[in-house]
Parts: sequence; C-alpha cells; structure tokens
Amino acid sequence: MSAPATPKSKRRLPLGFKWTAVVAAGIFSTFIVLSLILVALMRQVLISQEQGEVKETLSAVEQRLAPAAQNLTTETVLPRIEADNRPVPPAGGGTGQAQTSVFNDSVVQRIARDDMSLAVYDRDGHKLYTSRDSDEPLTRVSASVIKMTSNGRFEGMIARAPITSSQNGKRIGYVQITDHMTAFYATMQRIWELVGALAAAALLVSMALGFFLASRFLKPIRSITKTINQINEEPQSSARIPSLHRNDELSDLVDEFNDMLDRIQRFIDQQGEFTQDVSHELRTPVAVLEGHLQLLNRWGKDDPEVLNESLAASLQEVQRMKSLIQEMLELTRADAVDVQFPNATVDICEVIEQVVNDMRMIHPDFAITLDNDLEGPVYVRMYRNHLEQILIILLDNGVKYSTKRKELHVSAALDSDGVALAVQDFGEGIAPKDRERVFNRFYRVDKARSREKGGNGLGLSIAQQLIENYHGTISVDSALGSGSVFRIQLPTITAEAATRLQAQEAARTQDAQSSTEINSNL
Repeated sequence: MSAPATPKSKRRLPLGFKWTAVVAAGIFSTFIVLSLILVALMRQVLISQEQGEVKETLSAVEQRLAPAAQNLTTETVLPRIEADNRPVPPAGGGTGQAQTSVFNDSVVQRIARDDMSLAVYDRDGHKLYTSRDSDEPLTRVSASVIKMTSNGRFEGMIARAPITSSQNGKRIGYVQITDHMTAFYATMQRIWELVGALAAAALLVSMALGFFLASRFLKPIRSITKTINQINEEPQSSARIPSLHRNDELSDLVDEFNDMLDRIQRFIDQQGEFTQDVSHELRTPVAVLEGHLQLLNRWGKDDPEVLNESLAASLQEVQRMKSLIQEMLELTRADAVDVQFPNATVDICEVIEQVVNDMRMIHPDFAITLDNDLEGPVYVRMYRNHLEQILIILLDNGVKYSTKRKELHVSAALDSDGVALAVQDFGEGIAPKDRERVFNRFYRVDKARSREKGGNGLGLSIAQQLIENYHGTISVDSALGSGSVFRIQLPTITAEAATRLQAQEAARTQDAQSSTEINSNL
C-alpha cells in the first residue's frame, strides 16, 4: 500500500514583496487615474476648440450666402464662395455693403485645411458646391447641429445648418461641413504615446519607491524577528530591539515589544527566585517532620512524652506548610485579578471602617485609630475581599512587630491622584537596606523572629501584587525603633461608573450561572 501523498505547501510570498506590490500598485494606479483624467480633460478642450472653429466657419458661410433672395443655385453660390478679392454685390442688385470672398475671411479660411470639407445645397437637397469630396449625405436640419460621428466610413465632426434668406426669411439652402479632425487625432495619438512612456517610467519609480518604503517599514519587524530568534536560541538573552525614535506606530510597537520582553524576563527571574525560595522555605518544615518521624521510628513511639511532643511539633509544621501553600496560591491568583474580577467595584469607606472595627475586636490590647477624611461613598475598581486582605495584611504586620507601643493609626483621604491610604505602626521599624526588599517574596527582616511570629514573608508581596494589578501603588517609610508607615494610592471612579460596572458584573455572573446550569443538565 503506497504512502499517502504529502500535501504541497502553499507558496510563501514574503511580506516585503506584498508590501512592495501594494505600494507600487497604489502609486501606479493613482498615476494612471490622474493621467486618464488629464487626458479626458485635454480631449474635451481640443474637441471644444475644434467645435468652435467649425461653428465659426459655419456661421461665416451662412452670413455669406444669406443675402440671396431665392433658392440657392450654382450661379449664386460660386461668386460668394470662390470670388477672388472682388467685391460681390448684394443679391437683387441692391446697394448693400460689398462682400469679399469667403476665403479671404480669416475665419472661413480654415476650410482650406486638407481634413475639412464644405458643401452647399439648395433647399431641395441638391449639392451645389463642395470644396472637397465627401461621402457624407445631407441630413436636412431646422437649426445648426454640430456632432461627433463615427460610422465606419467617416470619423470626425459634422456640422449642418439651414441657410435662411436675410431678405425674406425663406429657407434657400443648407450648408454642411465635415471635419476629419486630423490634427486632433494626431495630437491625441502623441498624448497617448507620452502617457504610455510616462506610465512605464511611473511603474518603475513606483516599484522602487514601494521597495524603499516596504524595506523601511519592515526594518523593525525584521529586528523583532531577529530578536525573537536570539531569545529562542538563548532564553536568558538580554537582547532588545534598538529604539527607532520615530514617534510613530512602529516605534510604539518596538517600545511595547521591548517592554514585553522586559516583563517576561522579570517573570522568568521571579519564577526562578520563587522556585528557589519555595524550596528553601519548605526544606525546614520537611526536615523537622522527617526528624520527628525518624525519632518516633527509632524509639520515641514507646515514650508517650516524646510521642506527644513530636506529634505537636509535626502538626505545627504541617499547619505552617498549609499556610505557606495557601499564601503561595493567593500570590498566584493576584496576577489574574483583571480576568477574574474585571468589573469589581467597592466602597472604600465601608471596607476601611469594617476592617478597623474587626481588628479592634481581635486585638483589644491595641489602640487602633481611624482618621477618615472621605466624605460619602468613594469607589475604586477592586474586588472587596482583596481590599480587605490588603488592609488586614498591613494591620496584622503592625500588630506582629509592635511589641512596646501597641498603637496603630489608619488614615484615608482624597488627593489629585485618587484615594490615599496610610497604615502606621510604632514598632521595630525597618532598616534602610531592608526597605527596598521588604516587598520581595519570602523576604523577612528577621527570619528567626518572623518564624516565631508565624510569618512566611509573603504578606507584603501579596499586598503589592494586588495593588499594582489594580493600577495602584504601595510604598513604605520607616525608621529603626520608630515604626513604619505603609502608603497606598488607588485611582477612584465615579458613582455612575461604579453603578454601570456593578450591572455588568451582575450580568456576567448571571451568564456564568446559566452556563453552569446548562452544563450540569447535559
């Protein structure tokens, strides 16, 4: 049995080729459209000029023949058309102004052109005079008519007009001019040849310009591709795309891409640190558990006192690992608040008062004061439980490290950047060298004392991660022996925006519940 044929891969067209083709086609098409418009305008101008000349010639011939009183005849036409500079007396022997030959008229002289023919007919349509042979038959008209004609045997302009006697107003004949427009067609031919030559040049120029523009626009993309390949080969590479400094979308793309690489690098570094820190933090409780289990396995299981002591210590370490794992999960969830709670809002006044009252009840030996300068409800875009968690972390930290002066102060006020919160304790304080690292994961200023107090070094990291994911900031001011002040800045929203977001969140929750019910019924 023969193997199935491998499907042919589609031919790959480089993006540079596509951009060059599109840009060249756009420029060339624009040139062609403009050229066609200009040619059409020039054609119309030339036709108008030709019509003007034919009309003037037609009018001059009419004026020459109009003085006749009776139906035109060869005898009355020829003297007025072919006379040689001699005055032509008016018809009927009157004393009208003498007329000169039609060929001596600077306008009518145009019929001497090789491509123009003049024909005169009597009122019955009999040809009396023609300047050149013409196969176009007479069509009797009641008024002057000038039109373009193309019927296979003739292509050009035909003008016809009735001749009316100026003496009695009777129709005495017809005049017909056929204009082959040789000069017009020759001019148009030269114009089209010129347009063709310019079009060929424009095509080359547009392709060159398209290639130049495509190369310029694709340069950042090529740099991005090169950087990605470098990072694929060496994930820890610090390669970045050189900034363009062009103040356009491509420059923004490069800056955003570099920022993304920086964030990914920080994430990789944090993940590495996180793995090392978790391994280090779990090593101690696991070692304690292992030691007690080995003790019990050797001889401690027969000693009730040793057994109880080992079980109590093991349970304590298990509880500590449970707390550590829970905090690690919370830290992971803090990175996805914009997905899990996109429309969450909360009244910050209500939450602050509730958390402060709860902490007063849990720690009655602490004097916890609240200085709330907020008037009425103040809304921020944050999940309520997260705001409570942040405040509890900061207040719990203050309780743990305030051994002498058991006092905490919480304040809230509005400023130009939103709402400002502050949690102040009067405990041990933080040294300057530790202040920058206090928000790092698993970092503890005094590891031994923190372990005794039940801390894992994740609380402030969780608080910082939550606040930053809600587009806020947190900082600390501290001095050894004087205590610390943690400051939080959060952007606020209007009551109308909060109402709208709450409605959207309610609708999202309802949709999620409906989907769950549908899936459970399937």
